[in-house]
Amino acid sequence: MDIIIRVKEIKGHCPVYKKGDSFKLEDGYRLISDFPLCMHSLASLLPHYNALRISPPDRWGLAGKEDSSKAYVQCLNPSSHTDGGTAIFEISKI
Repeated sequence: MDIIIRVKEIKGHCPVYKKGDSFKLEDGYRLISDFPLCMHSLASLLPHYNALRISPPDRWGLAGKEDSSKAYVQCLNPSSHTDGGTAIFEISKI
């Protein structure tokens, strides 16, 4: 099962992503993107991507309020303490 990761929201200014950007994880290990990715975002996704491929987001406490089939995580950049931005990611099975 493949997953797609979409930038749902950005708090502050992110020098890498803009709202609506997306990238894909195919076959559980191939990261597919048309643009450079940020290491902060990958660090946020690594603990969850395999679990989300095989079980629902609510099992891991990551389910969205409006759509429980989608998971949400955010990057590790603390935008309130830096000049950067915190990206919120929506993760869906495809």
